[in-house]
Amino acid sequence: MKFPKIMATALSLALFGASALAADRYDDRFASYPTYSGSDLELAIDGPYTHFKLWSPAASQARVNIYENGHTGLPLMSIPMSSIPAQGTWVATVPGEQVNGKFYTFQIEQDGKWLDETPGVWPKAVGVNGKRAAIIDLSTTNPAGWESDRGPEVKNFTDVILYEMHHRDMSMHPSSGIVNKGKFLALTEPGTLSPEGLATGIDHLKELGITHVHILPSYDYNSVDEANLPANVYNWGYDPQNYNVPEGGYSTNPADPAVRIREMKQMIKALHDAGIGVVMDVVYNHTAENDGSNFELTAPGYYHRHWDDGRYSDASGCGNETASDRQQMSDFIVNSVKYWADEYHIDGFRFDLMAIHDTETMNRVARELKELRPDIFVYGEGWTAGDSPLPVERRALKENVSKMTDIAVFSDDLRDAVKGHYSNASDRGFATGKPGAEETVKIGIVAATAHPQVDYSKGNNSKFAYAASPEMIVNYVSCHDDLTLTDKLRKSMPEATDSARMRAAKLAQTIVFTSQGTPFMFAGEEIFRDKKGVHNSYNSPDSINAIDWSLKSANADQFAYYQGLIALRKAHPAFRLTSAEDIARHLVFDKIDSAKQPNLISYSLVNHAGGDEWKEIKVVFNGSPEAQSVKIPSGKWMIVARDGAISPTGALGTLKGGKVEVPGTSALILAR
Repeated sequence: MKFPKIMATALSLALFGASALAADRYDDRFASYPTYSGSDLELAIDGPYTHFKLWSPAASQARVNIYENGHTGLPLMSIPMSSIPAQGTWVATVPGEQVNGKFYTFQIEQDGKWLDETPGVWPKAVGVNGKRAAIIDLSTTNPAGWESDRGPEVKNFTDVILYEMHHRDMSMHPSSGIVNKGKFLALTEPGTLSPEGLATGIDHLKELGITHVHILPSYDYNSVDEANLPANVYNWGYDPQNYNVPEGGYSTNPADPAVRIREMKQMIKALHDAGIGVVMDVVYNHTAENDGSNFELTAPGYYHRHWDDGRYSDASGCGNETASDRQQMSDFIVNSVKYWADEYHIDGFRFDLMAIHDTETMNRVARELKELRPDIFVYGEGWTAGDSPLPVERRALKENVSKMTDIAVFSDDLRDAVKGHYSNASDRGFATGKPGAEETVKIGIVAATAHPQVDYSKGNNSKFAYAASPEMIVNYVSCHDDLTLTDKLRKSMPEATDSARMRAAKLAQTIVFTSQGTPFMFAGEEIFRDKKGVHNSYNSPDSINAIDWSLKSANADQFAYYQGLIALRKAHPAFRLTSAEDIARHLVFDKIDSAKQPNLISYSLVNHAGGDEWKEIKVVFNGSPEAQSVKIPSGKWMIVARDGAISPTGALGTLKGGKVEVPGTSALILAR
């Protein structure tokens, strides 16, 4: 894979401050380009006519090539396009009967040279491998009942429980019981079972109780040869080719442009019918190719950032980065997410390396999506993988999240503090017995908001309260990037048994699911899946990435605990507060001397926090391998979680308070 997906931790302002100031002078010879924000780029069908419109302000000529076939063959005709200089566009109109059901490409002449053909940046249907755009009626791709299809209603982003998955991971293993392995249709199959008779696929998701699936890139990406699917090539999909059409490798027939669209809609409708929302992982920050990208073949130089010496800037770590701060690129991103939300009923968007984009564009994204549907939500990685010409103060960094509205960022604070640093496999964290991360875990617990009992000067990753609201924070301990939680625990706890590691996993996820903000988990970790120690498995085979569903039976207790955690969070708004003020008012940390009792955190959610039926909830995390004691106020307490067991209704018994021993590597949750 030429452009692997690279994960990087948040880049500090100090690190890139000087270079970013210099970069503010980077070449912007494109500022004089006229822009066009209409929704009819690059194909529109109007009654008996088909209209082509290409934005290419510096071209001296442009044409449309019409093909019978989406993959091979010579053009049936080549249609010259006329220029509209004020819009920077080129247009052509032909009778629909001449081109309906056909395929097309654009081609421009610039600086005396005809560039390679391209489907443009706005194809909504394509042939095999996405080299030619298709002319189809999108209404014919809608499954039955599509007009009334809706995702689950979301009142607050903190009510969401995110489950990150890859199409192939969920279904490719022989134990999945799924027929359409590796396809969009895999999640439309009810009643699929593991060899042990336990639910897999969409029934497993319903049983687990998550509210939304976050699906790794599903647009048309570059690394899979759709003409040779039996080759069984795997990729995460962080190598964008056509941003506004589904990936053909996940369809049953990539040669038919309508099939991939229809089958993706069928998957979305099946999930919606199951009460599960769909979040799309979007990668507008770079393209799979540099000079050969669709962007460069339509408006050379414009859509990407470059350094003063002409080199592509590469904040993505994948060879280039896009220029969201330029109007036409900003419009493209905004219009693209709105298209997915409208045409495909997508419920949310996760932005890869979001800090490559400017905060102004991200605010437009959130604002215009909210105008389309109020409960659509947006979150992303608040970091880059390298320096950028975009000034630091304009980047959609996690440190700048309070400059944005209705946008959340991932908390690397909680992630690294709980399990150990992501880049050092052997490093331990709070949940695996390493002292010194208590204050950083607290930063995660309060969702990086200002809290009178949290000392940000002791934070490992962040030194100030960067979130103005818990709805700006996504908490997690693992995702598709880097080691799975299982693999991380095996490498950082080499002397332990898997049973002991599962205790640490339970503790880690209890911290995630009871913290303020929005919880996020990686698919299969509820059954202790691994990736055989491979951290960057973006192009590893299915033997590495596929979930072995037999683990659901082998690790049934682990699955039941995750179920309980999710049910607890959904039932109790105290864990889902929506303002920094409520967190500061209702979340009270107990005083613990970390020098005497390391890896111990205790706090209460008081006074019916968030309108909760429970007046007080006591939460204690013991990351030490040894048992530690805490003082619990006197009174009758229901036991919600203790020593690796959980009951969302508090049915594990009662205790009267006083000095209570908390077993090593476990959580204690009480309520009254």
